[in-house]
Amino acid sequence: MRHLVTSAVLALIAGGAMAQQTSLTLGMQLEPPHLDPTSAAAAAIDEVVYANVYEGLTRFHADGSIHPGLAESWVISDDGLSYTFTLRSGVKFHDGAEFTAEDVAFSLNRARGPESTNAQKALFAAIDEVTAIDDTTVEITLERPNGALLFNLAWGDAIIVDESDVETLETTPVGTGPFKFSDWVQGDRVELVRNDDYWGEPVALEQATFKFISDPTAAFAAMMAGDIDAFPVFPAPENLTQFEADPRFKVIVGSTEGETILAINNAVEPFTDQRVREAIAHAIDRQAIIDGAMFGYGTPIGTHFAPHNPAYVDLTGYSAYDPEKAKALLAEAGYADGFTTTLKLPPPSYARRGGEIIAAQLRAVGIETEISNLEWAQWLEQVFRGKDFGLTIVSHTEPMDIGIYARPDYYFQYDDPVMRAMNAGLESMTDPDDRAEVLKAMQERISSHYVNAFLFQLAKTGVADARIEGLWENSPTQATDLTGVRWTE
Repeated sequence: MRHLVTSAVLALIAGGAMAQQTSLTLGMQLEPPHLDPTSAAAAAIDEVVYANVYEGLTRFHADGSIHPGLAESWVISDDGLSYTFTLRSGVKFHDGAEFTAEDVAFSLNRARGPESTNAQKALFAAIDEVTAIDDTTVEITLERPNGALLFNLAWGDAIIVDESDVETLETTPVGTGPFKFSDWVQGDRVELVRNDDYWGEPVALEQATFKFISDPTAAFAAMMAGDIDAFPVFPAPENLTQFEADPRFKVIVGSTEGETILAINNAVEPFTDQRVREAIAHAIDRQAIIDGAMFGYGTPIGTHFAPHNPAYVDLTGYSAYDPEKAKALLAEAGYADGFTTTLKLPPPSYARRGGEIIAAQLRAVGIETEISNLEWAQWLEQVFRGKDFGLTIVSHTEPMDIGIYARPDYYFQYDDPVMRAMNAGLESMTDPDDRAEVLKAMQERISSHYVNAFLFQLAKTGVADARIEGLWENSPTQATDLTGVRWTE
């Protein structure tokens, strides 16, 4: 009898241990403002829901390549003006509604329509019409060829939703993905559960919890205590060596699409003067920021483009650290005695720590900054939407987003007809070599105009329990894709 009782207890313990290995708690520094990626620019939204809850016609894989999503295949017309997508059959939304071509037409028309609040509405500018041919066939016709259409449709801003759910997507997301939304405790966590009716390959995890920890010290403590299983973008790079020395953990260092910039409001004085913007660029010591704010993690950039992209051009020479040249440019522009401006900083450590370093570097050439530390929602409201700032620091994590410099109404308000013409030409090109040449010209244009001070490409520095596999090493888009994540024991 004693043997039987002991065996039963051991079985219960083993069963409980196995059950624990199908759940995962992940740390995030920023809490999303809401959970609808089609109506806000915050990367934190996609970090929770991209590929997990919501899906698009196409999707990014870990290496940045484009793969089928809700569309299983497509045919492109000879003139490049028509894309006919064959959709997957048997797909359902999490509330049980059938997924059809009408949902695709609705979603894309909503994203590009006159009332759209989509932060990346420009992705859909070339679309002329979206037509549901039948339940599993949709045709997208274009006003002009767009060689980036399949890439654009992979963004989180292009996910497919059911019209009946749009009013509540911000708080109760309903998608077609392998995970379903379960709960959101504001200020603490978002919980997802496995979608057992998923059309595709079942995921290994039964439950995933995204826990919001804004303070780097608290993030370190939570990892060390085992309260967090993985922190895909760990906010305290100074602690990585401690994790590397601890066999319980593994450190995952990769690249991101995050161009970290000192953004300049080009539409307000004195930044309308290119000489002032150039002075700021020469006042900045990038490596000091990388070392001081990121503990050596990051790649210096001189333009708004990811160094791992084949079309990248190293233009850091345009804005080499030269404080004497910065002072001379300021004097030439009529600011020999300097000036004072605002420096509004969102929560990430690259911004807060980097902001202190940059403020000191600018002070050395005569530019005083009034620092305001903003919460993410405040930054989106004041800076991104309200354009009420002089300077700010932010990492642009959207993939291949140099096209934002062709949008005069974008938050840094750079208005250049040549840039708009180049971007329009790029969008119409399908030949990779031709596109690369235009991309190089666009990089040089914004670098030589000193639109912003380009700092560094954000490294992806993650920490995870050593038994976890499948987390992305690199970030080709702003996502924490859990579809391939599992515990190894």
